[in-house]
Amino acid sequence: MHETKIDLPNKTRGQVIALLNARLADSIDLTLQAKQAHWNVKGPSFIALHELFDRIAGELADHADLLAERIAAFGGTAEGTIAVVAKRSAMPAFPLAIADGRRHLDALSKSIAALAKTTRAAIDHCAKLGDAGSADLFTEISRALDKNLWLIEAHLQAER
Repeated sequence: MHETKIDLPNKTRGQVIALLNARLADSIDLTLQAKQAHWNVKGPSFIALHELFDRIAGELADHADLLAERIAAFGGTAEGTIAVVAKRSAMPAFPLAIADGRRHLDALSKSIAALAKTTRAAIDHCAKLGDAGSADLFTEISRALDKNLWLIEAHLQAER
């Protein structure tokens, strides 16, 4: 780790950096899953879903940037290459051979829910480590994930 005047112990910063890097990998993976859906969705709701998936992908990319910048601020190295993301991501695999809007919605909702769950766990972990700033960052991301899950599930609920 690089030196910093942030007043958290090095051990705490190291633990938080590892947690931030884990969620960074997941966020990058989920960003690409949303882009996969954006590029490949077909059907009667095409334009609405195409635009929704692109907006969600943009927000997820912003989350990844916030996580990476927090890592750098803590003196760590943001590890966001495709090779690292492929190795570390805990996200469910996104099916490639789908076009139907409902199937994209279902797959993306599962992935967003998975990241929301690990993000909430990260809030608690950072709070236990005494890092309210990182807990707050994860809280911000959690709220956005929950909102995007709601937007996705609204489409699924209407079709039942």
